[in-house]
Amino acid sequence: MDRLAGETRQRGLRVVAVFEGAKGGLVLITGFGVLAFIHQGLHDAAEELVRHLHLNPARHYPRIFLDAVARVTDTQLWLLALSAFLYVVVRFIEAFGLWHRKRWAEWFGALSGGIYIPVELFELARGFSWVKLMVLAVNLAIVAYLGYELRTHGRLPRNPSLPNVPGPSRKT
Repeated sequence: MDRLAGETRQRGLRVVAVFEGAKGGLVLITGFGVLAFIHQGLHDAAEELVRHLHLNPARHYPRIFLDAVARVTDTQLWLLALSAFLYVVVRFIEAFGLWHRKRWAEWFGALSGGIYIPVELFELARGFSWVKLMVLAVNLAIVAYLGYELRTHGRLPRNPSLPNVPGPSRKT
């Protein structure tokens, strides 16, 4: 029975690891896309996107988008790409740790996922959408699962051959 529980636990952690790795991969691809626009016509690409979506560039929101894109500098694109790269490194390290059932990765995943929950709740309160609800639900599920793993498997196994010695006393 213990073997089955261990395999189920490993499978669950690996599902979360693949999900975190996929998030990192998606941001990596996006980061390379951002780099492709350095010294290139970002504004031209934005205009093409507006036309492709059959939006009128003279209307309010497409105009705001095009004006904002016109002000983006190469330095800002480099900073955005660097930020994406750092995010990718963090997600890949977390995925690696979860894949190998490392306790630090479970803690990191639960804490880093938990940080987003108040923001996701706030965004959902500002305006409902199914996408926002799904993002919140998936994040809650991952944080809850990692919390469960930490709670149920968080204690180190006690070696029965060692005497039960209490830890160092603390003076107050």
